[in-house]
Amino acid sequence: MRKFHALTSIAVAGALAASMAIAPSATAAPKNSTVQRDLFGMHVFNVEDGVWPTVPIGGLRLWDTETTWSVLEPAKGQFAWGKLDTAVATAKQNGVNDILLVLAGTPAWATDDPASGGAAGVLPGAAGMPRNMADWDSFVTAVVTRYKGQLTGYQIWNEANLSTFSTGSPAQMAELTKRAYDIVKSIDPAATVVAPSMGTRLGSKGSKLSNRFTRFFGAYMKALKKYDWPVDVWAAHTYPASLGKPVDRAKLIKGFQQALKAAGAPNKPLWDTENNFGLAGPGPQNPDQDIVDNRAYSWTALTYLDAIRFGIDRVYWYAWGPENDLVGIQMYEGTPGATAYATLQDWIVGATYKGCKGGNKGKPVDCTFVQNGKTTKVVWTEKGSKKFKTKGFSEVCSLNGTCTPINGKSVRVSDPVLLTN
Repeated sequence: MRKFHALTSIAVAGALAASMAIAPSATAAPKNSTVQRDLFGMHVFNVEDGVWPTVPIGGLRLWDTETTWSVLEPAKGQFAWGKLDTAVATAKQNGVNDILLVLAGTPAWATDDPASGGAAGVLPGAAGMPRNMADWDSFVTAVVTRYKGQLTGYQIWNEANLSTFSTGSPAQMAELTKRAYDIVKSIDPAATVVAPSMGTRLGSKGSKLSNRFTRFFGAYMKALKKYDWPVDVWAAHTYPASLGKPVDRAKLIKGFQQALKAAGAPNKPLWDTENNFGLAGPGPQNPDQDIVDNRAYSWTALTYLDAIRFGIDRVYWYAWGPENDLVGIQMYEGTPGATAYATLQDWIVGATYKGCKGGNKGKPVDCTFVQNGKTTKVVWTEKGSKKFKTKGFSEVCSLNGTCTPINGKSVRVSDPVLLTN
């Protein structure tokens, strides 16, 4: 049975007002920067068995791929590298060298909490912390030594503030981070160390940070500061609640950025290492959502367009694989999500980003890109539909990959479209 993770029930916190205006933040992608393929990250179910997407991806995050510590070292000092070897080889055979491994999942023989885990794809005991930190050191050393130059990044734990994945304290997670950072940099200085991802979503309307996030993250950052911030990248998971929309995700992004600022964190890249929409829970007021209409095209694209607008350097979509009832937007060949994921890359990868405007007071959002001397615009609305003047453009393209001539001086937009010549 496919292993899926679920976000735990989390309480409402007032970190952000639901009415907060969404406008490009001070940390938005720099104007005149080039959109890189690595913005478009992906999880791939069964990559450890040789499965690969039929759409281009810029980076692979290894999670839910039988590559956790508890799988790789089932007994102390005895390693089973086969699944990880296959995942790495599969990515490289398909031209993807940017591979992020999540270091998480304590083996039963090493855990301080045997009763933890056992649900949502987490093996029994795997949410606990190592009883002996020397076991963690030995594991990290073995992984980085074996995959030096093959794995480009290591993330210290998955959703560390949620008890489904970790029952450790913020101080313990900070110590794990510091120990892993020192080991990685001593063996493979070029590798990127990514902070533990944090679940941010709210249980009702998806526009505020959870109490669980606020309590854990503040304490974790306080402990991490004592170690002089031993990470290269910050990480959040900005799934909104099941009924949430891209505008709700954007509020979680801004809330996370505000939490970094409040903690006095140094300016480092921010990655969303896992995202989708429509996840169920907590409670019956948050049923799972099957997002199969135009929203699947639109929300997939907006995940990455909003990343550019609001200062996220890369997003790892969850996940490429067979139909499942956990996530709202399915991602496999021929689905609207897969089509939009590929089409948006065709529109913007390699282009120079010139900035976005609009989005306030109901105005369309208007993002400009230049590639090979040719100016294009990606335009959409955050609510309803609006007319947008098309002077200088002759064609409008949709996320389903079709383009039509522009007749007249404007087009009516709602979902993202590309204006081009």
